[in-house]
Amino acid sequence: MQIHLKTLGCRLNEAELETWAQAFQAKGHSITRQLDDAQMVVINSCAVTQDAVKKSKQLIRRIHRDNPQAKLVVSGCYATLNETEAAQLMGVDLIVGNQDKNQLVEKTLAELNLDSMPAMSTEPGEVSLFSRGRQRAFVKVQDGCRYRCTFCIVTVARGEEHSRPVDEVIAEINTLHQQGINEAIITGVHLGGYGSDISSNLVELISEILAKTQIPRLRLGSLEPWELPDGFFELFKNPRLMPHLHLPLQSGSDSVLRRMARRCKTAEFAEMVRLARTTIPHFNITTDIIVGFPGETEEEWLESYDYIQNLGFGHIHIFSYSPREGTKAAGLPNQISQEIKKQRSKQLHALAERMKQDFASNNLASSANVLWEGQTESLNNGTTRYFGYTPNYLRVACDVPSGVSLENQIRPAILRAAYSQFIEAILV
Repeated sequence: MQIHLKTLGCRLNEAELETWAQAFQAKGHSITRQLDDAQMVVINSCAVTQDAVKKSKQLIRRIHRDNPQAKLVVSGCYATLNETEAAQLMGVDLIVGNQDKNQLVEKTLAELNLDSMPAMSTEPGEVSLFSRGRQRAFVKVQDGCRYRCTFCIVTVARGEEHSRPVDEVIAEINTLHQQGINEAIITGVHLGGYGSDISSNLVELISEILAKTQIPRLRLGSLEPWELPDGFFELFKNPRLMPHLHLPLQSGSDSVLRRMARRCKTAEFAEMVRLARTTIPHFNITTDIIVGFPGETEEEWLESYDYIQNLGFGHIHIFSYSPREGTKAAGLPNQISQEIKKQRSKQLHALAERMKQDFASNNLASSANVLWEGQTESLNNGTTRYFGYTPNYLRVACDVPSGVSLENQIRPAILRAAYSQFIEAILV
């Protein structure tokens, strides 16, 4: 049977897709990039915002419209929080809630009466990651969160914290590396809380991965800026651990952070950033910021803006606050008008672009080992433009003669010029 996998939302959803792809292949089925060829489609939905809920429903309807014969399985946060509604959408054959995600493949094959082919299950199938044009893989190590930020619905949808055993994570990364993957990205809902339920911690996990795998590059996904174990930043002295962290700040005002029920104050966050940059030159810190959170006064906004400007970030994901049903923040007083949110968002976007260019410029004239991707552009002068990422997650482009392949290679390059979408580089 040919199976098509779709996801919306976070890197954790992407990591789960990778795991399902491998498990379906182990049962003798194949993964297809073409929706039309699929006998079954699995959708990993999202519900982080009301817009994400809308997009999840639209995707389900579109998949059924474009391939009405395919069995349709829906999982993820939208399907978990709105199970009855999702089950009633046209074409949906099975709902698998987040609590059963680890058994999605088995439940799907059993409940939809889809026979596996054990004779094929011992043969190595086409690597699902490359069938979707990927050079890196997301590895889920943890799920759930014990905290309740007032704007967040994901902790409700994902449930309590649960960590994967260290040996299981190592085995998955070794398998991926054997299949040709050169970068593993470690993900979780509350990654910093890894091991809270199994007497371990994130430093122990990363140390074991670096000791017991040979994968060239290890990267961490989004990481809440608290509960980082002692010795965390020392790990980055190993060149296989990429010097980039996405630390969601959400606001540069401590009074707003209190209303958000965030556990990290601005002074603590700044110290964390200082430590990272002191440990590794050109360490890239990226972040999330919510503008227009309920009650955000002009004074708080300016305080936040100044803090962000003084600290500096390589990139900012900017979200205008929108009420999410089921969260405490949706019922807070003094909701901010759309006009003010739009104005503040515009200001922050302009600042973020300047900081991004400043960080890129500070990296020019340096050499970096780039993991080159499959994405290319054919240029009029007979060359091919490859794209890739430096260890500190700068997107770079390099032009090579047509017929030269860089895909999935780690090759050093000199960073020469910064543009809005990428840095121009030449191979060493």
